[in-house]
Amino acid sequence: MTTEIATVGGGCFWCLEAVYQQLAGVSLVESGYAGGKNPQPTYEQVCGGNTGHAEVVRLHFDPSIVSYRDILEIFFTIHDPTTLNRQGNDVGTQYRSVIYTHSDAQMAMARQVLAEMAQVWDAPIVTELTESPVFYCAEDYHQNYFVNHPLQSYCAFVVAPKVAKFRKLFTAKLGQP
Repeated sequence: MTTEIATVGGGCFWCLEAVYQQLAGVSLVESGYAGGKNPQPTYEQVCGGNTGHAEVVRLHFDPSIVSYRDILEIFFTIHDPTTLNRQGNDVGTQYRSVIYTHSDAQMAMARQVLAEMAQVWDAPIVTELTESPVFYCAEDYHQNYFVNHPLQSYCAFVVAPKVAKFRKLFTAKLGQP
């Protein structure tokens, strides 16, 4: 099995993690931080908005099962790429829309998908696109957050609807429960 890595950020990492964990071909989803200046940032530092990091997820996936294009199309479906430094009530640079690529092929595909999405959305897309910087894994309590806390209010009112939308629109791409 060949494994590739994809890294994206689009608001709170709990939302992205919960969706991508259900995608066939994804073997691991890690919530974390990337794109900032502080080494080994903590959640509190990142939430303070001064480190420059975005909340991101790093996916390990089998491209023979799920394509990088699929990952990006799902990404653009489960968050709003037209709002600068915010997703819903989550506001700050740590919630920016970002694609961090891990190869020239990913960069080319991301550019292509961004151009296609620009034709679909009514407002300009503000998604940052750059080569992947250092990834810092978030604290253990952030991993598998929705799975471990489905009734927590943020999960019930913000994460669950995104998961439901994904499940409805991408039924054919669901992995095994």
